[in-house]
Amino acid sequence: MRTILNIIWLILAGFWLFLGYVLAGVLLCIPIITIPWAIASFRTASYVIWPFGRTIVSKPTAGVGSFLGNVIWVIFAGWWLAIGHLVSGIALFITIIGIPLALADFKMIPISLMPLGKDIVSTRNGDFDRTLTSS
Repeated sequence: MRTILNIIWLILAGFWLFLGYVLAGVLLCIPIITIPWAIASFRTASYVIWPFGRTIVSKPTAGVGSFLGNVIWVIFAGWWLAIGHLVSGIALFITIIGIPLALADFKMIPISLMPLGKDIVSTRNGDFDRTLTSS
């Protein structure tokens, strides 16, 4: 089911949102001092293009530096990426098939505003994820 949702997501909203994050990352690479924000943008782009089966968790080591970096991020890129998620989420919510995608889109607004101090982790716990041990 995750794969089907990811494919529908990719077609309807994921690709365009991915391009927004990549564009933000490229623009943030121009001044050398903003490269840490560019890396966060590229990391978030990899989540945005294929979100189902993964989630976002806070890093336990994130501190004041991440907070200050997120404040700068909101000023330069976060607010318009959050608006992109909001607009695409509303458009997806109008259709019946798009409701789960819209909910996922709305869940991405916090990371679009504050990407520093976050990790993207898998939520899969199936048979193929288990480590086999020999006895």
